[in-house]
Amino acid sequence: MPAISVTRWMRRLALAGVLLALVVVVLGAYVRLTAAGLGCPDWPGCYGHLTPSGALADAAQGAPGAAQPDAGKAWREMIHRYAAGTLALLIVALAALAIAARRQRPVSVTFALTLLATVIVQAILGMLTVTWQLKPLIVTLHLVVGMTTLGMLWWLALSLPTSSWGATSLGGAGRSLRGGAAYIASAHHLALLGLVALALQIALGGWTSSNYAAIACPDFPTCQGSVWPHADFRDALVLWHSANVDYEGGLLPTGARIAIHLIHRFGALIAAAALTLAAVYTLRQRGLWHARARAWAVLGALALQLLIGVSMVLRGFPLWLATAHTAGAALLLLATLALVRSSSAR
Repeated sequence: MPAISVTRWMRRLALAGVLLALVVVVLGAYVRLTAAGLGCPDWPGCYGHLTPSGALADAAQGAPGAAQPDAGKAWREMIHRYAAGTLALLIVALAALAIAARRQRPVSVTFALTLLATVIVQAILGMLTVTWQLKPLIVTLHLVVGMTTLGMLWWLALSLPTSSWGATSLGGAGRSLRGGAAYIASAHHLALLGLVALALQIALGGWTSSNYAAIACPDFPTCQGSVWPHADFRDALVLWHSANVDYEGGLLPTGARIAIHLIHRFGALIAAAALTLAAVYTLRQRGLWHARARAWAVLGALALQLLIGVSMVLRGFPLWLATAHTAGAALLLLATLALVRSSSAR
């Protein structure tokens, strides 16, 4: 197959993967927020069937030992699994193309195989999320690895030739000006700092959600009517508890949940400051004009995410806003990665 044809197909698959991974991440949040994570308590099927319909039919017929699943929760859980399975197959196809075209090297085979390994780890975490009954550490890791898969697919799409958002680096334009290389290096380091802060904040968001700590502070900017309420930070940061406990609804006391929520709020301030610094620096440097659209995208996605987060608290955590909060984090991740890519060397 000609190199240009392989590259075109890989770019199409990568962009399709980005969209599908975004759907999987948002569906995962919706499943978690609607308490459907154990809608099918086995894996990969649902009560021993490929679809909830089989389990519902067994229950309707009064089959011996048949469980009575909640149809809505079971279907939400399985739709999420179907989407994740489709994404895994798409990534297998990408890896196969990368190996088949390894001489043309449209993309690093190592990167493609790492992406494949990442989605395999994600599938294992999905299984453990169910079989270990929503253990917070596993649920958080499931979110983090899902976001990592999304980010890697986006990075692949940005890195392939003729990708309008990433294949063009700032090398030529920046270095044409005196001090351009220094500007590019500084922009790159600041963007990486923002990416690290955002990654930690996403992990904190997963920890907050998996411990059902979002509602621990039902007001803003205060928490429980106080600037500094009583909080148990020691219990809040205990990562491992018994694996033989159903964690649906959360087990931590109120003080620990308040501590988790406060940490998440402070993390949001740090991440917002780091991302704003990176974007504003890029906008202020004339030699970095190629990255201006990406910098504005970061600021726009950041503003949207902060607005969603505050509105979610003030409106009493409606489901649609809570789900949108995860979608906003994913979009902010994509914008930040584009900014990082724009200042990276070819």
